[in-house]
Amino acid sequence: MSISAMPSSPSIWAAVEAANGRRPRSLQVQLGASDTVCERRAAYILHGHPKTDHVFSRAAALGTMAHEGLTRAAKDEFGWLIERKVADPAIRGSIDIVQLDAATAKRLPARLRPKVAADVVTVEDIKTKTVWKWDDVLRYGPTEAELRQVHLYADLLRTDGFEDRTGQRVLARLGPVAVEQIRLRYVCRDNGDEYVHEIPFDPQRAEEARWWLTRVAETKRPEEGRRDFLGPGLDAACDFCPFATACWGIPAPGRPAQTTLIHDDKDVEQALIDYVEAHKPFAEAKRIKDFARKKLDASKAGQYGPNILKWGGENPVEEPDVTKMIELFDDAGLKVPQTEDLAKMVKILKAAGLPVPMRDTGRSSARTIRVVPYRE
Repeated sequence: MSISAMPSSPSIWAAVEAANGRRPRSLQVQLGASDTVCERRAAYILHGHPKTDHVFSRAAALGTMAHEGLTRAAKDEFGWLIERKVADPAIRGSIDIVQLDAATAKRLPARLRPKVAADVVTVEDIKTKTVWKWDDVLRYGPTEAELRQVHLYADLLRTDGFEDRTGQRVLARLGPVAVEQIRLRYVCRDNGDEYVHEIPFDPQRAEEARWWLTRVAETKRPEEGRRDFLGPGLDAACDFCPFATACWGIPAPGRPAQTTLIHDDKDVEQALIDYVEAHKPFAEAKRIKDFARKKLDASKAGQYGPNILKWGGENPVEEPDVTKMIELFDDAGLKVPQTEDLAKMVKILKAAGLPVPMRDTGRSSARTIRVVPYRE
């Protein structure tokens, strides 16, 4: 019996992208707390500007799926409230986790009470990061945009309570909830490392976040909103922004989007001034860094206060062995290039599925330094 060939499988990412487009957050037209990362982008949403760019980030999609699994596990294991809606006339959002204290929990049916209660009502936002951003998380903590977003969530809960909607009407009857603590939980998508940053709720920061929203609401057109990032190719927020073309325009073929900001010689003059001014602290910082590197050259690897010193490099350097390569060409019946073109010979051997013979040069690679933050 013959078996008919199965059709080639479609990419799983096609399914993920389609599902991502059907998410409530993707279909939402009102300004959300998670849209407060960039003033210009928030203005486009607030003014109902049509999206000009179809964007889909596989890394972000993986982060979203990991995020859903993490919150679901927290609900099942700890009984925390997850993905609960808050809203007022200006903004709406979905809080990742609300961990109630025992006193507030007593006002709810048993099925909604946490198995693990907090000392004070805590609003938590989960962020997944790549390993490339992990050192920044440990060293510098939350960004201004991340703090603004989570304080907006907490402030909505403190002033309006949970949104009165299907699935959470019992929660809405609590009224305003006295949130006292903010928690940002970071999880590394590459290795699962976790870092938790907890701070008291800051009324001043919440007020500043509200002022940020007011400034956006006062714009008469989206272009009055400030760009908070430097554009495609420099900031991922712009690379995956659905309003990138509306914001930056269409550059000449082969040119970066930022070239659309140059209209005359005055713009060129100012860009050169910016370039020179930015170079001054960069050059001085490099001198200080190079000086510190020289001082550390004899130091052993290990933890020193808030930092960990690591050394790398100093590995044997190898290069293709031309003599053995020629012998291998003869044995395999391959035509040796008329001129000694090392790169071409390596390419021919690889194309023929043959190993490239290497020889030790007697040299070592440069010694490299790496400084990472220490965390207990």
